[in-house]
Amino acid sequence: MTAATSPSRKEAGLLGRITDRWVVKLIILVIVIVWLTPTLGVLISSFRPAADVDANGWWTALANLGSQGWTMENYSTVLSSEGFGNAFLNSLAVTIPATVIPITIAAFAAYAFAWMDFPGRQWIFVTVVALLVVPLQMALIPLLKLYVAVDLNQTFPAIWLAHTGFGLPLAVYLLRNYIGSLPSSLMESARIDGATHFEIFTKLVVPLSVPVLASFAIFQFLWVWNDLLVALTFLGGNDDVQVVTLALRNLNGSRGSQWHLLTAGAFVTMALPLAVFLSLQRYFVRGLTAGSVKG
Repeated sequence: MTAATSPSRKEAGLLGRITDRWVVKLIILVIVIVWLTPTLGVLISSFRPAADVDANGWWTALANLGSQGWTMENYSTVLSSEGFGNAFLNSLAVTIPATVIPITIAAFAAYAFAWMDFPGRQWIFVTVVALLVVPLQMALIPLLKLYVAVDLNQTFPAIWLAHTGFGLPLAVYLLRNYIGSLPSSLMESARIDGATHFEIFTKLVVPLSVPVLASFAIFQFLWVWNDLLVALTFLGGNDDVQVVTLALRNLNGSRGSQWHLLTAGAFVTMALPLAVFLSLQRYFVRGLTAGSVKG
């Protein structure tokens, strides 16, 4: 009786696992469709003439792909007359340094916290981690007063320093955990060979930490690029230094009913973050799982 029922139990277990996989895949597919639908709507509407956007929904264009009129005029208008071209370059000028600077500082600090002995190391690290719970909104007004006092407001260095300060606690925490999980035998071998801390950091730690560095770079890049509050506070209404989020806000205020321009402007702000995430996705996944297991 046991021999007869044993195969059926195995078959039932196998069938259950297959069913579970398909359920998970179906749920993921539904989430992907729900997530991509608004993005698809923005993309399609950004290429439609104003009359078509006002007349019917974007989904009607899918049923009339051949007869649907498409235009690049929306992007031309947004990039030229609405200032998105200059704002796009300003966003690059803000985002790239505001990503590189905190990662560089955090990598040095993480190595020091993980592999160097100095008085108060643990207390300093705890203090840095504790800054994670401090809302950035609390620091905006004091920083703004300081920038005004030193004539630094509405400049790129002002927002570089702000994003560096806001991003450093998380960067130090993540990088220290990963760098501290590297094999101690590797560090000891390097010291026996006469390598200095700087040589160990540059020649061993940095190459081994590429996944986690790239992972945090994605987080920081997306955060800075999509930021509105910090940019509005420290760059204000100066058109010469406005970034894409400020340009999109201004476009929404001046042309709030012209959806063909709003969708084109929105997709201009979305295009680069999507490209960065998709191109660095493999590093992102490896960075999230790095240091989770040893051996």
